[in-house]
Amino acid sequence: MTHDNPLHVDILTQCWCCQALQPFKFTSPTDQVVCSFCVRHLGPDRAQTRDKDHIKMWVEILLGEREANRGAVEKLTATLADNDKALTEYRVQVDDLTSIVAGEFGRTTSGPVRSLLENDIVKRAEKKSALEQRRNDRSMVAIWRVNLLHREGDGGALTCICGVSLARCEVWKAIEPVRQPMFDWETKNIALLRQGQRHALPDDHPEVVAARK
Repeated sequence: MTHDNPLHVDILTQCWCCQALQPFKFTSPTDQVVCSFCVRHLGPDRAQTRDKDHIKMWVEILLGEREANRGAVEKLTATLADNDKALTEYRVQVDDLTSIVAGEFGRTTSGPVRSLLENDIVKRAEKKSALEQRRNDRSMVAIWRVNLLHREGDGGALTCICGVSLARCEVWKAIEPVRQPMFDWETKNIALLRQGQRHALPDDHPEVVAARK
């Protein structure tokens, strides 16, 4: 059987035996699209061994992905906490400076007011606040994507859509503490989108996709 993969280059493509993405370097369109792990499975008398090997391999892949997801969520959670703290501090600075400007503006429209508005401290505080907001948005988008893969499924309130129970799903448990803040962030940005204002929702969010139609 022939294949249409490119020749003489290193690629990742799906093995016809285990169905996993595996590295290949084809030299002919008639080369077998069977990875080195599955070469020993060729032949009708090896079906039982093949199935056992595949199950073991996919379990190892699943465990590896779960561990990687758990580490990513833990890092995102820590980053989100740091971002929230820094964002709060910057907002306090901006609010304090805004109050000063408002008080001065009531007395004069030149001199101290103009100097304060052009002050480097105000500009830096506003720039840092905007930067922290963007970082917070990126963290929330990442948590939103993980939540798509690990949330309560239709099979029951105690089952994650990844197929395991919520009690056993380490990724679901890892993002649970930040799930409600993520929902609040999503609700706020959906409202901004519907009002035609600038928002932080990803391009593949259902609300954004619907708005483009």
